[in-house]
Amino acid sequence: MIDPKPDIIAPVRVSLWEIFTLFLKVGLTGFGGGMAIVALTERMVVKEKQWVTPEEFLHGLAFGQILGPFSLNSCTFVGYRLRGVPGGLLAAVGFLLPSFLIVSLLAWLYLRFQHLALLQKALAGTNPVVIALILAVVLDMGKKQIKGRNDWILALAAFAAAALFKLNVALVLAAGLVWAFGTAVYRRRLV
Repeated sequence: MIDPKPDIIAPVRVSLWEIFTLFLKVGLTGFGGGMAIVALTERMVVKEKQWVTPEEFLHGLAFGQILGPFSLNSCTFVGYRLRGVPGGLLAAVGFLLPSFLIVSLLAWLYLRFQHLALLQKALAGTNPVVIALILAVVLDMGKKQIKGRNDWILALAAFAAAALFKLNVALVLAAGLVWAFGTAVYRRRLV
């Protein structure tokens, strides 16, 4: 397996330990689902540490969305971007370790005490909070990326397709890529 040279991968030199501990912190403090974790990761690696550019982070997020669990995949992308395969692996392990331990503990507690009405009420009360967190992150990311009428049309069409017709995310993304390519070709012909 060929691993790119670290000095070509990233403009900053980040140790493997720094990658692991940062994503361990993301895993420990990132609550609210994928989008909330993505927002936390973006804040840490783009704004605070400046390890990757906003454009690189969005590309990694797009790749992650195509392939499945996008919050994990975007963390892996950043780790790989910084230090190749070892960086990607340590970013993934650091991110997953807290979740694995916490979910294992919660599963044990749930199986042991699932019959308690108080536990059932507490779990039902978390749903509106999670939805609010996801909406806040989506609005924040949307404000940064939707910059014109065509972007709004594409975003609303993708949302409608995904929500109303329950289309696969990869299919919606493919349609968006076709739209973007068609728009670029059309603009080039006008010039």
